This record gives sequence, C-alpha cells and structure tokens, in this order.
Amino acid sequence: QVNLVESGGRSVQAGDSLRLSCAASIGTCHVLSVGWFRQPPGKEREFVAAISGVGCRSFYADSVKGRFVVFRENDKTMAYLQMTNLQVVDTADYSCAAHCRALPLRPDEASEYDFWGQGTPVTVSS
Repeated sequence: QVNLVESGGRSVQAGDSLRLSCAASIGTCHVLSVGWFRQPPGKEREFVAAISGVGCRSFYADSVKGRFVVFRENDKTMAYLQMTNLQVVDTADYSCAAHCRALPLRPDEASEYDFWGQGTPVTVSS
C-alpha cells in the first residue's frame, strides 16, 4: 500500500508560479514512479507529467512542456510539480499517482498507476 498526499494548490493569477508537492509513503514498493494528472472543471482527467523511479526520466504533456517541471527528492518519497507561467486553462484539481515500478509502460496513462492521492485544487485567474 502506498499513501499519497498532495499539497500546494491554491488560487493564483495568470503568469504566476506554483509548486505542488506529493508526499509518498512507499510501503513495500522498492521503487516508485510518480505521475501528475489534472482534472479541469467539467472535463476528463488528463496527464500532466511523470517521473521515473530510477534515473529520473521525465515526461510531459505538450500543453505544459517548457512551463512545468517534475522532480523528486533524493529519498524518492517526495515528488514535486513546479509550474510556471500558469494560465487560466491550467485551472484543475491536480493529483499525483504512484506506480510500484521504475516506470509504467505508458507513463501518460492513468490506468497504469496503482495508487492515487486525493488531489489539490489550482485556480488560475486572469
């Protein structure tokens, strides 16, 4: 069992930066890869970014490339999503998810992840 807790979401203005945190208790997993997903109001959940459990390979949705960075602490129990130049379209509930392997076969697929946090809301105003 892996427990995930997100934090850092809040209301910001367009152009602002924000860092989301994901704290993981890894349980029996020897390695953990982490994905970030978001669900805009009234829309389907979508992939944002992911980072591997080994080697720190990262993956991004086209919509956030160049603006968001996913990284993790050395002990691998904390993962972060650094968001810059936030736009109104980035408004969503952001969740982190964990896969109990070095990397999911499809890092951008929600179904690949075994554990999910409760989410943290981000609201971007113009």
